[in-house]
Amino acid sequence: MFKKIVNYCKDCYDELAHKTTWPSRAQLTHSAMVVLTASLVIALVVFAMDSVFQHVMGFVYPG
Repeated sequence: MFKKIVNYCKDCYDELAHKTTWPSRAQLTHSAMVVLTASLVIALVVFAMDSVFQHVMGFVYPG
């Protein structure tokens, strides 16, 4: 049982260290900027929709 666990850990390390293609720093920075930009755009759209609905509900339910 213990030998299976050790072999599994060795295989995991071998795959991560030698078989996986990691992105370069430039690719990683670009991807992070795309995610950040998309998140900000979505946040602004949600904020705008919330503001519109708040004003519409203010007309529907004055007070």
